[in-house]
Amino acid sequence: QVQLVESGGGLVQAGGSLRLSCKISGSFFTIMRMGWYRRAPGNQRERVATITNFGTTNYADSVKGRFTISRDVAKRSVYLQMNSLKPEETAVYYCHAYDTASREYWGQGTQVTVSS
Repeated sequence: QVQLVESGGGLVQAGGSLRLSCKISGSFFTIMRMGWYRRAPGNQRERVATITNFGTTNYADSVKGRFTISRDVAKRSVYLQMNSLKPEETAVYYCHAYDTASREYWGQGTQVTVSS
């Protein structure tokens, strides 16, 4: 079993930066891939960035060059550095994990609000 707890959301002005953190507890070493998703009001949840247990990263086209996903195995944490934020990126951001048994886990979400 895996538990995910996000932190780091908040209010930022357009063009600003935030860093989200996701702390993982439980069966950390069964995780194959972790990622960040977001859901804006009235929209479907969308993938923002993922990172595999080999360190391979993947980004949504809309965030390439501005967002960086990283992990710290020793701290059992995954991070999302978000730069040059836009008002339309206001959303609840969720940490996600996918394990070797094809199970998925979600955090409770953290609100990111970008003011114009």
